[in-house]
Amino acid sequence: MKRILPITLLGCVLATGAGCIALGGRDAGYQPHIDPSNFQATVDNPYHPLVPGTVLKYIEKAGRETSETEVTVTRDTKVVMGVACVVVRDRVKENGVLREETYDWYAQDKQGTVWHFGAAAREFKSGGRVNTAGSWEAGVKGAQPGIVMPGSPKPGRPYRQEYARDEAEDMAQIVAVDETVTVPCGAFKDCVRTKEWSMLESGTETKWYARGVGVVQIESTGGEVSVLVSVTQP
Repeated sequence: MKRILPITLLGCVLATGAGCIALGGRDAGYQPHIDPSNFQATVDNPYHPLVPGTVLKYIEKAGRETSETEVTVTRDTKVVMGVACVVVRDRVKENGVLREETYDWYAQDKQGTVWHFGAAAREFKSGGRVNTAGSWEAGVKGAQPGIVMPGSPKPGRPYRQEYARDEAEDMAQIVAVDETVTVPCGAFKDCVRTKEWSMLESGTETKWYARGVGVVQIESTGGEVSVLVSVTQP
């Protein structure tokens, strides 16, 4: 989930290869048309490729605290709304201790747009408690899939990344498509920069997506910075 502030950018319409998505108010009319026959088996969008076996490692600094995130594109799939989704595992550790583990489900339509169909999230608390807030599945209890990366990214209108009322209400807007970013993993040109936020939380995140890799850097209004330190591809 992302950190965000309420906005008034809504009320626009985003046209995608899978139909038109109304972005009304918090609930107003968001119901993208999902045709399973319009989805492909692989996710090869240049800015959000999901090749099974790929492992990306990030370091996040927030004040004096540091955490490590490992994102693994698994070889598993999960069918959601009739669409076979790639399963991606995201693990966050602090001082070597596992704090969060999330399994996200992604699929790409034939126009190149990558969709997010849900997540199974677990946050490990003290005393053995487990928090599953943020878990959702498209097609269940009114939840709807959202767009992670358009097939042809261009600066413009905001779009929903996911929608499950009171659980996952993330939004994004492409700001630029030609930026250069340098992180421990290397220097990347022609990156897509997005502004991302949640209707449930305050603050925003800026993300940079590199061609052939995906997310390489994240900066939040709270001062947290996450950078890609390594990527292993099969």
